[in-house]
Amino acid sequence: MPAYIIVTRESPVRDEARFAEYGRLNRNNAAQFQSEFGIKPLSVYGQVEPLEGAAPDGIVLLEFPTVEKARAWYHSPAYQEALKLRLGTADWRMTLVEGL
Repeated sequence: MPAYIIVTRESPVRDEARFAEYGRLNRNNAAQFQSEFGIKPLSVYGQVEPLEGAAPDGIVLLEFPTVEKARAWYHSPAYQEALKLRLGTADWRMTLVEGL
């Protein structure tokens, strides 16, 4: 059963340099993340149209083959290293949701 991680940026980026380094690390690890965890980016900061409520500053939608693979990716040493750079660059929310 697929799973999705939804990353919501709730505020503008406050530290562009650290956020850029976070992105660079993730791009460098993309092939490993795809082969090991089956990660499939579905949307990365695409245009947002609020239908109800206020729009967030940005959204990332990632698909995984299973909830377990999504959790394993999040807790992997490579992602945790990158995450240290993202934290504090803006206000974030990350949600794991099981698909159908």
